[in-house]
Amino acid sequence: MKIELENNKVFFENEGLKKEVHPFWLRERINGESFVDKATRQRLFDPTELEKNIQINSLKLSSKYLEITFNDGVHTKLAIQDILKELSNINDVKYIKKIKWDSSLKKLNYFKYKDNFFEDEEMYKALINFYEYGFVIFRNIPTKNNFIVNFANSIGSIRRTNFGEFFNVKSKPNPNDLAYTSLPLAPHTDNPYRNPVPCIQILHCIENEVNGGLSTLVDGFTVTEKLKKEFYDYFKILTEVKVRFQFIDQSVVLEDWSEMIQLDEQGEFKQVRFSPRLDFVPLMDKEKLDLYYSARKKISEFYNSDNYRIEFKLQPGDLLMMDNHRLLHGRTTYDANEGNRFLQGCYIDYDSTEGKLKHLKRKFNL
Repeated sequence: MKIELENNKVFFENEGLKKEVHPFWLRERINGESFVDKATRQRLFDPTELEKNIQINSLKLSSKYLEITFNDGVHTKLAIQDILKELSNINDVKYIKKIKWDSSLKKLNYFKYKDNFFEDEEMYKALINFYEYGFVIFRNIPTKNNFIVNFANSIGSIRRTNFGEFFNVKSKPNPNDLAYTSLPLAPHTDNPYRNPVPCIQILHCIENEVNGGLSTLVDGFTVTEKLKKEFYDYFKILTEVKVRFQFIDQSVVLEDWSEMIQLDEQGEFKQVRFSPRLDFVPLMDKEKLDLYYSARKKISEFYNSDNYRIEFKLQPGDLLMMDNHRLLHGRTTYDANEGNRFLQGCYIDYDSTEGKLKHLKRKFNL
């Protein structure tokens, strides 16, 4: 991957393919205090008002910079690293490789909270861990005054849902969700009926005096890859058929249609929605329904298998942050008569963690 100059033209070469970089594209990226606000990095000019026949008058290339003078008299100095990063579409988050894991995962991702933690390099490491494994656990988080709100808003901003800005997970009479009981919860993703589905869930343990009530996690990415490899027909139909997910209580009806396994533009894993108490498969030909029900049963067997589930007990002050598009979570049963089990939860979106990660990477020059 390199930049070459030829006859006052800039060329980008990658894996043997050589393409000219449009002069206007470079002109839009000029920097300096006259053209870009120092604080916000926003342009101080409107590129739509420039003449479209922008050309390059002169070029100079060094190991670190590309100096350009354009035919409208503007001179700029662009960092080669920044140009290459943009030309190759490198995304700081997208290129963090997912690490597949199953029940053999013994070392959980613990990070200890401290003063100024959200602006510390340790927070950057925690976010990298989150994108690799789909979850991270913070310890010693204050348990008073709904600190979960402060925590979430220090990364990005809370995504409010019909459950409120945040919600209290504990047994209560007449619940509108099984989470608010002491019953066991099988592996599932939250809010599959919402559009868009909340990206990241945060659960903060305030009290946990019971013997049961273990938190459980399953890596939907690992399971999807296994299904694709060993049961391709099942994988294929779960990525093609849109099912209806629905939530109903006294004040709202929420519905959305989606594939159980959603792929990105390159056909790679993007998201799983799994909550069999809330899904409604459309009427199809009997043979296709037979295949779909077999596929759903098989992936459910994987999700509920001891081979893929990890279990752990959250202690007061522990805060679990997990990717709701990748992981399934649940809990084991517990006896509410033994004592209190009280967790607080909320949601944030991906731009929260992505923005924080990029900010910290820039701050510490990582």
